[in-house]
Amino acid sequence: MAGMKTIIGLAFLLATGILLVILSCALYENWLPLLVVLTYVLAPIPNMLCQRIAQGGGRDIWADSSDHRGILEAGYFITAFFVVSGFGLPVVLAHANKIAFEAMILSFTGGLLVYGTILGYVHFFVTVEEPYF
Repeated sequence: MAGMKTIIGLAFLLATGILLVILSCALYENWLPLLVVLTYVLAPIPNMLCQRIAQGGGRDIWADSSDHRGILEAGYFITAFFVVSGFGLPVVLAHANKIAFEAMILSFTGGLLVYGTILGYVHFFVTVEEPYF
């Protein structure tokens, strides 16, 4: 059971991750790593939209569960694209000498903490409905 300690721990991890990304910008006086935060914001949107579209058809217990599988898989793919972009963007910027190597490490670590927080939240607080068979 997830309790108050879990919420506090996840909030601490999220704040630390965002702090690391902001420090990667402020310490090296280059605000390009802040683009990674945009991927944090955009990553869950395709999943939410595709699940909403799949549920909008008025599902009943007799409907085939594979009717909306394509739209759900498309949402997973686009979300994965944003997550991989969040990790790849600092690497590409450092390779192009747009940001310092240390800024890349800070931004990458912050991204790990933010995405880990999201996964922890889903693990502890999101319940999955079992389909009818």
